[in-house]
Order: sequence, then structure tokens, then C-alpha cells
Amino acid sequence: MTDFSPTDHAMMARALRLAECGAYTTKPNPMVGCVIARGDEVVGEGWHQRKGGPHAEVFALQAAGERAKGATAYVTLEPCAHVGNTGPCADALVAAGVSRVVAAMRDPFPKVDGRGFARLRDAGIDVGVGLMEAQARTLNNGFLSRIERGRPWVRVKLACSLDGRTAMASGDSKWISGEASRADVMRWRARAGAILTGAGTVLADDPSLTVRFDEPREFVAPLRVVLDPGLATVARGKVREGDAPTLYLHAPDAKPPRELAADRAAVPVKGGKFDLQAVLALLAQREVNDVHVETGATLAGALLMAGLVDELLLYVAPVVLGDTARPLFGGLGFTEMAQRLQMRMVETRRIGDDLRLLLHPRTA
Repeated sequence: MTDFSPTDHAMMARALRLAECGAYTTKPNPMVGCVIARGDEVVGEGWHQRKGGPHAEVFALQAAGERAKGATAYVTLEPCAHVGNTGPCADALVAAGVSRVVAAMRDPFPKVDGRGFARLRDAGIDVGVGLMEAQARTLNNGFLSRIERGRPWVRVKLACSLDGRTAMASGDSKWISGEASRADVMRWRARAGAILTGAGTVLADDPSLTVRFDEPREFVAPLRVVLDPGLATVARGKVREGDAPTLYLHAPDAKPPRELAADRAAVPVKGGKFDLQAVLALLAQREVNDVHVETGATLAGALLMAGLVDELLLYVAPVVLGDTARPLFGGLGFTEMAQRLQMRMVETRRIGDDLRLLLHPRTA
């Protein structure tokens, strides 16, 4: 186990903050930050800003110039060792003459996966790995999920009352949460590779599922995905408006309209319900790292029961809707306490008048 100094920790923390600057723009690439330092003096820094553009190490080395020679490079992910849209960052670090590289974690992407570290060590550079790895993994949980598990990270966003209800019995749900919470949701949407919903939500609420900021911000528009077995919604709805792309996933036997121009794909259906594993595998093939789910109780419950919810983003509003209102999750059908699904509280935060909870399912 490598011993890391307080300076190492401070520099890696700075690199992680830099990496997050690309949260809205790097997808489907991972967020990466880099700091070049001589002792406790930062001589260059940068972050990966967008797919096809220079990597974090390139920006940091350009800023450092000749002062990179003999310096330490702190990177939040293993430097690449292959030629993609840009040259290998490992080679750039070698050419710049850095004496040491500290990385938060190995990159599991098959074209990297240890090759960057090997290139650096072969050049005589001291390499330390594993500093603040947990934070680095959390930063890129979507990218890592796609590469390591073959499916995107799934976040289900819900808003509920104090009594755990999401809408009145009629379906009316505007608005349970406050304006500050709705603005906060836009930031989560902007980070996602796709926003997923079901046909029932499209028909009932007519959502646009777009990112809308009060002030101009650069972001890559998430793919809007509608699970619609019979393609009942393709001719209507705000989900087809605007510049954001839309994908309809339907049953193999669905009969699309003769002149359907929308992007669509067939997904297997089991027992009259979508094979949700297949849905996520298809999205991973389209390089979607994170799926942000905004839907009703039925689909939310199906994802939960299938063990496919990685994260629950819950906005609890200080209102009471009553016992005839709709629940958070449908189809669970629990009858015994032993059947309960346990959640681990990751974060709680006050957002306006609401309480935002970030929860992960307990796996053990």
C-alpha cells in the first residue's frame, strides 16, 4: 500500500473538484481532473471538458509548460495509453518529464486497463495508485457501471409528500415539490446520459424531459427514452419537441405508424412486461452511462423489484396528500416485514422548503 502525504491528499482533492467541472459535458467519457505540482505549488491544472477534446492531462501540461519537468502529476483516473480522438496521455506525461504520477484509480476501459500505468513505469516514472479511490469511483459511477457491469447506473427520481404519496388518486401531481427542488432536478438531468420514462407518464403528464436552466450553461442534452410497448405515444407529446433526441423502446410485435421518423428499437417482453435488463443493456450499447428515471409508481416499482435501482433521489415536501393518493412504488405486494427493502442514507440536504434524500439500496 502506497503511503500518501497530506500534500498528495490536498492535490488529489483539487483534481477531483476540477474533474466535476465536466459533469454536464464529458459524457459518455468519464470526468477527469489533473493537477501538476512541485511540492505544494500547483504549476498546472485542467479537466476533460468534452468528448473528442483534449484530456485533463493535456490541459494541465500545457499550463505547466517547462515546470512540468520533475513535477508530480495528480490524476483522478489512469492516463490513457491508446490513440482515440487524442493521443495517449501517458506518452504526454513521459514526454513532459514528470517524475511521479499519482492516480486515484485504474481505468477499467479495455483499451486502457493498466496499460497507462505500465507505460509510465517503463519510462522510469514513480506511479502511486489508489489515493481517494472511493471518491473517484463515486464521481464516475455511471461510466464505471457501463464498463464493468454492462449497464448504466440507474437513478430513480421521485417527489413525495410527508405521507409518502406522489400524486392524488386522479393523477394530479403538480406540484408536490417546490420551485427550488424542480430547479435542482435540472442539474441531475443535465448530468445524465438518458432520461427514462414510461408511456403512461407521457400520456398522463405530457413531460418534456429536457434540461432547462435559468442561466445559459453548456451541457450535452440527455437522450429521452420512452418505454412504450405498443408505440401509443409516438404521435404526440412534448417529449418529441425541442433539440434533445428521443428514443422509443417498444415490444417486438409493435406495429409502428407507416411514416414514423422517430428513433426506435425493439426490446424483449417477458410476461407482458419489458425485460428491463435488456433495456439497460441496449442503452449501454448506445454509450449511456447514467439513466435518470422520472416515471410513475409502476415502472419505479418494477425497477426496484428487479434490483436495478442504484440510487434513489427523493424530494420530500412538507405536505400531506392522504391515504387515497398514489404511492411511491407500485407492485411490491409485501406482506411481511422480512420482505422489506432496506436503503442506506447517503446524503440529506434542505432544498428550499423540501428535504432531498439520496439513498442507495443495501446489498448486504
